[in-house]
Amino acid sequence: WQLLGRSLGANPTPMAYAETYTGLQTGAIDGQDNPLPNVQNMKFNEVMSQIVLTSHLVGYDLLVVSMKVWQGMSPAKQQAFQAAANKAIAWSTAEHLKREAELADGFRRQGLDVYAPNIGAFRDHAQKIYLASDEAKQWPAGMLDKINAMK
Repeated sequence: WQLLGRSLGANPTPMAYAETYTGLQTGAIDGQDNPLPNVQNMKFNEVMSQIVLTSHLVGYDLLVVSMKVWQGMSPAKQQAFQAAANKAIAWSTAEHLKREAELADGFRRQGLDVYAPNIGAFRDHAQKIYLASDEAKQWPAGMLDKINAMK
């Protein structure tokens, strides 16, 4: 879903992903929120004038192993598995960041205004909206503090 309708204020109406290009082109929506590879793949850059780099994505990759499988491994195997997972995720993260930087530079060369806002102000505003939402009420106490403490 893409958001950000023109006259919808704080409660934008979703738009189907497949309709986003036309929505941006016609002005039915003001913007969209996707990683830069998606912007390129869907050619949204053809109908956008700016890209705001908010850095609000928490993580790129997630590897999950059931507790049963994890506990079935010896401590040495757990350590080797964790080391391999850490190495793979570090590589993937570096590749994602490299690709994002390449795309941002390419979009700038195409004439788009690509910039980062005041990240602190963006984060404060986004968290204020989040904390007022119904979704925030469902999180365990202290969860947001733990996320905010991550580097």
